[in-house]
Amino acid sequence: MAARELSTDRVLEIIQEVADEVIRPRFRALARDEISEKGPGDLVTIADRESELLLTEILGQAYPDAVIIGEEATAANPALPDMLLGAAHGFTIDPVDGTKNFVNGKEDYAVMVGEVRDGRTVRGWIWQPEYGSAYVAERGAGVTHNGVRLSRREPAADPADWTGHSARIVVRQRPADAALGAISISALCCGIDYPRMATGAADFLVYGRPRPWDHVPGILMVEEQGGSAVLTDGSPYVPGMDGFGMVVGATPQVTAAVRTALGDRLGIRPTPAQAE
Repeated sequence: MAARELSTDRVLEIIQEVADEVIRPRFRALARDEISEKGPGDLVTIADRESELLLTEILGQAYPDAVIIGEEATAANPALPDMLLGAAHGFTIDPVDGTKNFVNGKEDYAVMVGEVRDGRTVRGWIWQPEYGSAYVAERGAGVTHNGVRLSRREPAADPADWTGHSARIVVRQRPADAALGAISISALCCGIDYPRMATGAADFLVYGRPRPWDHVPGILMVEEQGGSAVLTDGSPYVPGMDGFGMVVGATPQVTAAVRTALGDRLGIRPTPAQAE
């Protein structure tokens, strides 16, 4: 049982406070020894580590029985995401989503937190510090941007008019005859990509690994806007599941059409450096 329930607004405030205290002071000010690699091309910074520790501590104090899955904690203990599948209550934390962008001084990074109860995401937060943009979703209550509820936008009837973002591997291997509109390289930050979908600026997203800290809050936002997310075999996304290849669409019909159009390309396994 929670020692102290945190309101949706309070969780957002905590995320913003942690970003102001630990992350933003390091933006464009990282020392060389504050950046390292967890694996080939997989960067981590002191801002990632310190902000995740703070968020984990605060959420853990408020919800001592919740499983908390952080990106950096998972790097040390890869079995952590499996705990989310059977947990009655859990949180996911991506302390600095888009670390490469952050390291390179690009504004396209975000802090993301998701809350899962009995296998379903119930709340999600995406905070874009450099843009001052907060996207918040509650199951059954829609999505807000800086406190204003977003309206739904129906995608164009013709798939050729759809806009999508994807990992490099899918763009390169895209069939020439795929009946889809423009597919551009993703922002290398799910915390930028998902809000684009929630606001209607994108119709679909294609990703590699469905890692929970990257996708739990954003997929809730898409679902609240009428969309869906499936793995390459067509099974619905479930927080904590693993695999390779995921399609997220503005509607279930868009999701199915994109999955069909890209076909086998969704099953291609990238090298570690290509994986999103």
